[in-house]
Amino acid sequence: MPAESFEAAPRPETGASYAGAGVDIEAGDRAVELMKGWVRKATRPEVVGGLGGFAGLFDASALKRYERPLLASATDGVGTKVDIARRMGVYDTIGHDLVGMVVDDLVVCGAEPLFMTDYICVGKVHPERVAAIVKGIAEGCVLAGCALVGGETAEHPGLLAEDDFDVAGAGTGVVEADQVLGADRIRTGDAVIAMASSGLHSNGYSLVRHVLFERAGWELDREVAEFGRTLGEELLEPTKIYSLDCLALVRTAETHAFSHITGGGLANNLARVIPDGLRATVDRSTWTPGPVFDLVGRLGGVERLELEKTLNMGVGMMAVVPETSVDVALTALADRGVDAWVAGEITERGGNAEAVALTGDYAS
Repeated sequence: MPAESFEAAPRPETGASYAGAGVDIEAGDRAVELMKGWVRKATRPEVVGGLGGFAGLFDASALKRYERPLLASATDGVGTKVDIARRMGVYDTIGHDLVGMVVDDLVVCGAEPLFMTDYICVGKVHPERVAAIVKGIAEGCVLAGCALVGGETAEHPGLLAEDDFDVAGAGTGVVEADQVLGADRIRTGDAVIAMASSGLHSNGYSLVRHVLFERAGWELDREVAEFGRTLGEELLEPTKIYSLDCLALVRTAETHAFSHITGGGLANNLARVIPDGLRATVDRSTWTPGPVFDLVGRLGGVERLELEKTLNMGVGMMAVVPETSVDVALTALADRGVDAWVAGEITERGGNAEAVALTGDYAS
């Protein structure tokens, strides 16, 4: 086909505009104004400047107190849980999920979360809705002890429907080099402490939605006696943020490792911190998963192994501590209102054994 000069193209009577393409800059500015108050609450003394710059500033001279500071970085989203928030019209809890997914990955190595940035992508900017999302992120940062130093809201008309949105975030933390936690600290005889989750947290929602909505045909406003609330309210229960609890545990009791129980379930995530030659044996009979896990399994006919590979089954974080530290660790967590218990132990691993073994049946 022969090339044709753009000068030959007819000029339309009405000129195109960004707004005509679906991007509302004024709505974006309004969203920023609405979120400023919440962002100001999620700060730390090291934060320099305020919202509105091209980059967030953090005074790194605060790290001079470290002998050899290591920066830890993590990024994550909340997956298809955003669909529940959209359908419920509730936007101020999903930010808690985002913060929890990021900062609790940071704290696994013993890092103190310092600051986060967020990215919110929407089909159409509804200022109050965007501000509600940021409100939740800011509140989550307060619970995590970190600052929200910046973010981005992007409007993608034509790619996302007007009510569609997604969120992601990145966080940075710091840990002293000789205090990094992990597999190299774990020893035979260590105890595995489980910390209760607040529910599904932010993983496995593709399975949950498939079972509850597509297969079972349940509605979000359905009252569920076992939950004491509606299905939608249960599914939107925010992810528990453990970072300050874990840091308090490290200060109080000798701690060898943490494992954040997210996508992949308990066994796969705990295996990531178990060294070669050792094995973590976890006894299911030490806890009872919440009713939402049984509901998904029963309505979907989901086998236990499949549930355990997908959902946290009631455990959101695990700690590996020396046996001599168990009592102090459990007391420290209880003092912070964390439901925790000894769920297993570290033993020698022989032959081709898996790094993590789940034994017994869940307590009824």
